[in-house]
Amino acid sequence: MTDSYTPPKVWTHDAESGGTFANINRPVSGPTHDKDMPIGQHPFQLYSMATPNGVKVTVMFEELLAAGHTAAEYDAWLIRIGDGDQFASGFVSVNPNSKIPALLDRSGDTPVRIFESGAILLHLAEKFGAFLGKPENRAEMLSWLFWQMGGAPYLGGGFGHFYAYAPEKWEYPINRFAMEAKRQLDVLDKRLAEAPFVAGDDYTIADMAIWSWYGQLVLGRLYSAAEFLDVESYGNVMAWAKKIDARPAVQRGRMVNRTFGEPETQLHERHAASDFDSRTQDKIAAE
Repeated sequence: MTDSYTPPKVWTHDAESGGTFANINRPVSGPTHDKDMPIGQHPFQLYSMATPNGVKVTVMFEELLAAGHTAAEYDAWLIRIGDGDQFASGFVSVNPNSKIPALLDRSGDTPVRIFESGAILLHLAEKFGAFLGKPENRAEMLSWLFWQMGGAPYLGGGFGHFYAYAPEKWEYPINRFAMEAKRQLDVLDKRLAEAPFVAGDDYTIADMAIWSWYGQLVLGRLYSAAEFLDVESYGNVMAWAKKIDARPAVQRGRMVNRTFGEPETQLHERHAASDFDSRTQDKIAAE
């Protein structure tokens, strides 16, 4: 057992804490360098990376396009968070919180910035009148959408950090956040025992948001923690996750701004639907 830590009277950032992403963590906001963000030809400019929060939005765009909303065409620009791209002045102007994803909606006379993944999903759903579910289920859909937004810090910043990224394995935080991750999986499993999708009979932005985190977790794609969390015991979540995973738009959305995994699963930037056929990373590597 390690010695107990006594917090100082006033915390100061004297040294990096270590672990993955330590080089980009800091207690202040704002840009670290000047760099404009690129602008493509489409109405929507997305600056992102294929973390769970980024996947939410690219899945939404691909679902909109698959549903026939041609005005939802977008350019997806890669933001390499490990390199600190999110601290460029141009990115900070779109998202002052310096987190991906960030969206610039240029479909109107004046560009509109939207940040926070849940806000982007809701903005797009309302703009196109799609994936909101039945009006009588709107409150249920919004409740589950915000349930995910509130729970992600516990799953990602809590469990994921201490289990996968912290410089040392500490029993207390791993146990604390594993318990919360499993509690959230249990909440979701019980809901999905009642309905095929989280808001009821319809597939909505709440499913996209939750699947990107909890669906990918039970499918073994986050933190290499599926066995540790006994995800197979959440049968309703697993069946729902596989059902959404089989959707072609979801499969495309997972690829966009992805820089890890098998080369054929990566599409670093997306500027046209044809990019999925012509610009997958295995083909780029062969050029």
